[in-house]
Amino acid sequence: MANTSTSSANLAAHVAGAGHHKGALVLFSGGQDSTTCLAQALSMFERVETLGFDYGQRHSVEMQVRAGVREQLAERFPQWAPRLGEDHVLSLDVLKQIGGSSLTEDVAFAMQADGLPNTFVPGRNLLFLTLAGALAYRRGLTVIVTGVCETDYSGYPDCRDDTMKAQQLALNLGLERRLRIDTPLMWLDKAQTWQLAQDLGGSDLVELIRTETHTCYQGTRDVLHEWGYGCGSCPACELRASGWRNWRAIRLSCISSPWKAWRCSPSSGSTPASHGRPWRCPECSRCSTGFSALSSNSYGYRTRSWATWHGAG
Repeated sequence: MANTSTSSANLAAHVAGAGHHKGALVLFSGGQDSTTCLAQALSMFERVETLGFDYGQRHSVEMQVRAGVREQLAERFPQWAPRLGEDHVLSLDVLKQIGGSSLTEDVAFAMQADGLPNTFVPGRNLLFLTLAGALAYRRGLTVIVTGVCETDYSGYPDCRDDTMKAQQLALNLGLERRLRIDTPLMWLDKAQTWQLAQDLGGSDLVELIRTETHTCYQGTRDVLHEWGYGCGSCPACELRASGWRNWRAIRLSCISSPWKAWRCSPSSGSTPASHGRPWRCPECSRCSTGFSALSSNSYGYRTRSWATWHGAG
């Protein structure tokens, strides 16, 4: 089961790594991963633009939800609204012309002889990043953010860390610019990706991602599952659903822990909304970090130190 502390450490590292970079271009499909990446970019950079690709994908509904997700992010998180810049959509019909993928043709999902699922679109991410580099060049942006991952993923070779590093080098050489390809989800599983959303925007962002984004390869938005809309059986839905279940299991294990007793003193009766961390136990690093903040009695919390609780039986 995932250790959600990884997502918090990953977030801190990325924020610290923003450095002199002021603007970013986020590859934004309207799905869970790219929305999480967009939220992180908005928390890090002064100007953030988005880029989507219409390549004849069967799940073209993702192109329809993109605008709504952007609007919801700006509305629900006003601190991010001034940073959210222009949206761009580029056509890549050539990928549909090449064909051979169940993402661009009406064929059943299956495994290929090479061990990859037939949802693999050869060269897709390479083309995406090449065009993103060209657009970033024109727009004066120095960071390209993509939600690729090689932890919970379908095995696509153009999602791997080595591919991203090689692509960054190629862009820097070919454009003679110092561009950075940022992959905040590269080493996170789907449970940790849900946790990253929680860290970035709390339950509001998690709910936005759950109800507004689209991941399903079938393009199904008929039924709202606990993890979001989708057919529930395609590879994308299975990854998203399993990540949600694992994430919820981790959170529930903290809620049901004996450490729950420390959550707040009877004097307050409830946790102040500004704190937002009523359920964390000292058994993981994320919870212990939050618990340290509770050592103050300014909100009526019990004033035991983390060390005292950690040593308790």
